[in-house]
Amino acid sequence: MRNKHRLIHHYIDLITVLTQKDLKVRYKNSFLGYLWSIAHPLAFALVFFIAFKVVVKIRVENYTLFLISGLFPWQWFANSVNGAPMIFINNASIIKKVNFPKNVLVLTHVLQDMIHFLLAIPVIALFLIIYGKAPSVSWCYGIPILLFIQFFITYGLSIIVASTNLFFRDLERLTMLFTTLLFYFTPIIYPEHMIPNHYKPLIHLNPMASLMVSWRNLFMVGVLDIFEICLALVYAIIIFFLGHVIYKSLSWRFAEIL
Repeated sequence: MRNKHRLIHHYIDLITVLTQKDLKVRYKNSFLGYLWSIAHPLAFALVFFIAFKVVVKIRVENYTLFLISGLFPWQWFANSVNGAPMIFINNASIIKKVNFPKNVLVLTHVLQDMIHFLLAIPVIALFLIIYGKAPSVSWCYGIPILLFIQFFITYGLSIIVASTNLFFRDLERLTMLFTTLLFYFTPIIYPEHMIPNHYKPLIHLNPMASLMVSWRNLFMVGVLDIFEICLALVYAIIIFFLGHVIYKSLSWRFAEIL
């Protein structure tokens, strides 16, 4: 039992050290630092606002707030999954020389992007205040619930991509294409009620749709839909389990392939 506790403690220390290292490297010689983590989704929000609110004149109340409520959590997902293909390749020297659980590299990668998302939540709160609203008390339990679900979805997809990319190097480009297409199939820049009725059942086939709708509802009106939460949780369990199985079946060949 003592050895097991020691192993868990060592595992946590390793995750902490690697996450701190990645954050320091990311912001090394960066003058703007934290601002870069919010500049990207805010820039996209501006573009989509001009395209859909000014030009197309989409009928959505508080459209700027509507956009950033979905774009900020999406950025965490997209950054983690798009960066996943090169995780093991960029750490080839460590993988070959040191015996440690390789999935920790993916775990710290996802945690780093999650931290950036958490640091961006005050910006969403600021926009709420600008629009005459206020953060809801439900954020206290809603944010941890959605963080938990999104972490396992993001980690599961990231470990799948990182592991299989060692054997199929074209996966890096396919991943970028996948996340781009998934973005437009996810109700982020448009509300789910605009989807034609005969296509609405298909939205539930998108593992990110329920999650992004839940984030937006939590941030904007402070409510969570039980059905959406349960559906997102089911996807999280399936994707995490699938990622674990794929990683376990391929990880023994990592050092050989690299």
